Order: sequence, then structure tokens, then C-alpha cells
Amino acid sequence: MADLVYPPIIGAALTLFRGLDLKIDIIGAENVPRTGGAVLVSNHVSYLDFIFAGWGALKAGKRKTRFMAKEEVFNHRISGPLMRGMKHIPVDRSDGQPAYEAAVAALRAGEVVGVFPEATISRSFVLKKFKTGAARMAADANVPLLPMAVWGTQRLWTKGRPKTLTRRHTPITIIIGEPIVLTPEDRPVMVTRRLRAAMTELVDRAQTTYPETPSGPEDAWWQPAHLGGTAPTLEVAEAEDEKENADKAARRAAKAEAEAAQQR
Repeated sequence: MADLVYPPIIGAALTLFRGLDLKIDIIGAENVPRTGGAVLVSNHVSYLDFIFAGWGALKAGKRKTRFMAKEEVFNHRISGPLMRGMKHIPVDRSDGQPAYEAAVAALRAGEVVGVFPEATISRSFVLKKFKTGAARMAADANVPLLPMAVWGTQRLWTKGRPKTLTRRHTPITIIIGEPIVLTPEDRPVMVTRRLRAAMTELVDRAQTTYPETPSGPEDAWWQPAHLGGTAPTLEVAEAEDEKENADKAARRAAKAEAEAAQQR
């Protein structure tokens, strides 16, 4: 099927980038495979990361990326039709097998599939633990992993902070690493460790070479703690995530109980 939705969305994004005069710097463009399937693997610091990670692959290698995203995004009345039109892949977190199979099929068909192995946004802005799904998909489809780091996107919109989507002149760094080619002997856990090590280097490079620093203590929230910022440490951030997940589970349970009571 022809891509009827992706091109106008790209055009709208480009218009927005130009209007905001975002300073987008793409490094490592030569590492994007020009043909064939690949699993694009990015860190996750913002709700907008899929836009910029996808733009990195498109600008560098003219490759459209099909991102795996939680099913709730596809159920939204506005984002749902757009996500489906761009052939992104919905993930049901209670049963991820259909999404996994759809991603492997897309990879075997020569598509680039985008994955955030941390699963959720990192409040600490450093890498969290990785899921092994990206490595398993690459092995099953016999395609390379393409590590990527994005930085600066958290200044526009991230978890626990107000949106600043009209912020102008923001630098955005996108670094694309060398593809990781798997062999039949590679095990997903070991490959995931290699992937995380490679991405740690990319993220560190993006952070330390970023052209701006916080303007003062009140602006230090977007800088990780180990670089002197006021973002929570990884340990504190993980505790916040656990509490948030517990609260969501409690709300779902209460809703299910209420619905069951109405049916009695």
C-alpha cells in the first residue's frame, strides 16, 4: 500500500520545525541502511522522540520508520487514525505477541521498525533497563540493530513537565550509531547488553556536546543529575515510575470492579 498519510505528516512536521527554528543536528547519517529491514533503537526522554528519531532516519537515509507504540495512542480519536495511516504498530501491553509478530513481518518486508527499549520515558534522562525485544526481533528477521540517541527533545515536552511546544530555537541532537549486525550464535541478552553499551556512549556524547546549558537553577530540570542538573537520579525516577504504575493499576482495578458491580 502507498504511504498516503506519512508524507503530509512529514511536511507538517517540517513546517513546524522551520517555524520554531529548531536547531536539528543529525550526526552519523552514513550509518542508516539505505535498503532492507532494520530495528531503529532510540533512548526515550520525550513524548516527541518518535518524531525526531523518525526524522533522523528519514533525513539521513530517506527511510520511513514504523514505530511500536502503546495501543492507547491508537485508540485516541485524533492520534489513532494518524498512527494507523503511518503504519505504526500498536502494542497491547497485556499481550505483546501480535505486535511482535507484526514488527517481525515488517522487518522481513524491508521496513525500518522503531523501538524504545526502555518502554517508557526516562525521568532521569539517563538510560533505564532495556527490554530484550529489539534484539529478539532483529534476530528473528535477520536484520541489524540501528542504535540512536536523541537529546534536547525533553525541553519541548516530557513526563511531569508542562508542554512548551512553541519554544523557539531549541537545539535538538540526533546521533546515529553504527549498525549492530547479529550472528546466529548471538543470544538476545548479550546482544541487548552490547546495544545498551553502544547507546550509552551515544547518549553521553549527545549530552556532553549539546550546545546549550541550563540558564540557571530554575532551568536545570532538563539536565541529568550526574551533569549537575536537577533531574531525579535513576533510582528516584524508578521509584516514581513504580508509584505511578501502582496508582494506574489501582485505578484500573477500581474501574473493573465498578463495571462488574453494574452488571450484577
